[in-house]
Amino acid sequence: MKRYNGLIFLLIAAVMLLSACRRNQYRANISGIKVEVNIKRLEQDLFSVDPVKIPEMTGMLTEKYGNFLKYFSYVINIGEPGDSAWLDGLIRFCTDKLNNEVYAKTMEVFPELNWLEKDLSTAFRYYRYYFPSKPVPAVYSCITGFNNSIITGDSTLGIGLDRYLGKECKFYPQLGIYNYQAAKMTPSNIVTDCMYGWAASEWDYEVMGYSPDDVLSSMIHEGKLLYFVKCMLPGLPDERIFGFTKEQMKFCIDNEGSMWQYLIENNLLFSADSFTKKKLMGEAPFTSYFSKESPGRAAVWIGFRIVESYMRHNRNITLEELMSDKDTRAILEKARYSPKAV
Repeated sequence: MKRYNGLIFLLIAAVMLLSACRRNQYRANISGIKVEVNIKRLEQDLFSVDPVKIPEMTGMLTEKYGNFLKYFSYVINIGEPGDSAWLDGLIRFCTDKLNNEVYAKTMEVFPELNWLEKDLSTAFRYYRYYFPSKPVPAVYSCITGFNNSIITGDSTLGIGLDRYLGKECKFYPQLGIYNYQAAKMTPSNIVTDCMYGWAASEWDYEVMGYSPDDVLSSMIHEGKLLYFVKCMLPGLPDERIFGFTKEQMKFCIDNEGSMWQYLIENNLLFSADSFTKKKLMGEAPFTSYFSKESPGRAAVWIGFRIVESYMRHNRNITLEELMSDKDTRAILEKARYSPKAV
């Protein structure tokens, strides 16, 4: 009898496990997909040599870094490689005292990037699973004078390592970077920022041309980008996906219905006012429409939840179809999104 009961227990457990797998909309088998990301470190090539040798390195830099050298040059505002003033600008950048201090700190925090290459390789395996016809970008690292965290271009992804030196980095307060911003400027946020930045460039808001351009469209667009990130990094906790603290994540979960109700009752959902959109989805210590316990960009969480509900109720829709869909009202309608206010 005990053996019989044990078999029943195992059968029930197996059914429950199978059912849970069916419910997990982020489950994807990438075992047969191979992607190997190798990061080329521009900052090392620029700052580890005597600056007098930089002029004779331009050919090597152009060949090794291709279009990324051009994008990097735009970011540090020295023009395009080959321009008459470009080389002088590059030498000034590499001999600047502060930039050399930042490079030293960067090498202290990031002596090697093997861990990052591994994590990005896994994320882009998921990318190739969902988008088999899209190329995986070449990845580069650099320091940008704190100008950019992520640089994207044609099949190119760049990482400004000086924007990820840790929340206690002494340079950040000197630059007027607030504590809530510095809290996200850590090595652990690089991969999520990479995948979000890549999605934001592949499906740029302006290029998408949502009509009407209102709060709902912005919320769902941001929700799509973060749904993409979660699909690329399905094992990551939600607070890491959204850049929230655990307390802020709990606030969103506990107050999802109340926030949604507030948006509807105050006629904010279909507002085209840019200031309203910024208050709901812009970087801030909290979302002023809700409470000081809320995270900044709290409305983005609602947008994500709408998209997640849409994909759960429409299993025939692929991620590629979702990302290209411009009909935000249809997404809301088909999402059957109806959280309960507390």
